[in-house]
Amino acid sequence: MILIDCLRKSWSDLLQELSVKDLKLGDEIFANLIQSYSEPIRHYHNLEHIQEILYLLQQVKDISQNIPVLRLSAWFHDYIYDPQAKDNEELSAIYAEQVLSKLNLDSQIIYLITQIIHSTKNHQPLIKEIDNLIFLDIDLAILGTNKARYFQYAQAIRQEYSHLDNRDYQSGRTKVLNRFLTKQRIYYTDYFHHRLETTARKNIQAEIKLLNNN
Repeated sequence: MILIDCLRKSWSDLLQELSVKDLKLGDEIFANLIQSYSEPIRHYHNLEHIQEILYLLQQVKDISQNIPVLRLSAWFHDYIYDPQAKDNEELSAIYAEQVLSKLNLDSQIIYLITQIIHSTKNHQPLIKEIDNLIFLDIDLAILGTNKARYFQYAQAIRQEYSHLDNRDYQSGRTKVLNRFLTKQRIYYTDYFHHRLETTARKNIQAEIKLLNNN
């Protein structure tokens, strides 16, 4: 409950910052978000993931152009999450557009949020905004954490893909990880590139080695 209470305060503060008048609807949306991110299949893409993103956003307030947009993107980017589906981002963006329109948020804000959500599908920015780059970097910040935390994450991803046998998972996961290694930079912004890039590459290489040995 402590986590949910902290998230509720973050959500309420965000609505206040955006001058949202319909707080009852805001509460209903919050309840839907909590329910969605608490689904049993979510071992990594859950409330803790949202909390981690919101925490990291505090560190980049000085380089962001619109922190409220990024905070809302955090809440909605994984609203729909089915490891066996191919349209999670599209459906999450649709939901975000629907409910944020009901809250009477500015159409440009909603557009930025939906584009950021869409960009997480292939982790390629869709708009020429620093905030799109920041969000993509924060969404992958887990790759550059310490080894113990990284392998907790790797294990959680494996649990989310429990419908796959070991052979299929190892093959698919290795392909995903190798795509990161072939990129010139995993992180778009200098802020995260300087802080996380080297560790992220070491962690990814270590996971690939572990997958190949199993």
